[in-house]
Amino acid sequence: MNIKQLKNIMISASLKAGEQIMHIYQNSANFGIETKSDNSPLTLADKAAHKIISESLLETSFPILSEEGKEIAYETRQAWDTFWLIDPLDGTKEFIKKNGEFTTNIALIKNGKPVMGAVYAPVCQELYIGGSLLGEAFIQKGNNAPIPLNQKSPKRKVKTVVTSRSHLNMATENYLKSLGKVETKAIGSSLKFMLIAKGDADIYPRFGPTMEWDTAAADAIVSFLGYNLCKVDDGSQKLTYNKKNLLNPEFICQ
Repeated sequence: MNIKQLKNIMISASLKAGEQIMHIYQNSANFGIETKSDNSPLTLADKAAHKIISESLLETSFPILSEEGKEIAYETRQAWDTFWLIDPLDGTKEFIKKNGEFTTNIALIKNGKPVMGAVYAPVCQELYIGGSLLGEAFIQKGNNAPIPLNQKSPKRKVKTVVTSRSHLNMATENYLKSLGKVETKAIGSSLKFMLIAKGDADIYPRFGPTMEWDTAAADAIVSFLGYNLCKVDDGSQKLTYNKKNLLNPEFICQ
């Protein structure tokens, strides 16, 4: 299967999942909310999107690791050199609040690095695609023609820092103070990364827990564009994927 076919399957999976998410979002009085073991919410939309994306990606020969899939032992997945890493509904809290700030995230991981990613925001019908394997990054809105995303360029004198809508903490507030004069934007899900990809924000600090599926698709896109997504305590150390513990370290994207 060639790169173009993989890209098209990834795009199709994103759009189909987004369509089902929106059907539930617009027509369900009850989202079927459950609480997972880590106290995070799970809805009918998470489950439906997981099913659609997983079934779509079965066309490829690569295994799948999903937030909503069954737990796969490290002893099994450590042998994977290439696999799909997905978050069927990133920003479930925002979905429940009905503020529109949620995405589906699909990434192809090769040797611990995201090489291709799709981030789809169903409410505004914005699809972000990019990665080193593709050699391109673009945004497509609805049926309009794709618009290339530009490589990183010099930013504004007053930095714009994007923060989490639902996970702002004291460490983040202290970091903001250390930067001096900045503007801030709060938004949910992987849309924080996409503000940077579009050039609408300069820095995204994350001083709190995220999982590999939360960042992989966006990482593929912003890294291809020349942004630096690295550990807080080591600005030269990029995030790695398919670790034994799937929890990310704290990071800064800029």
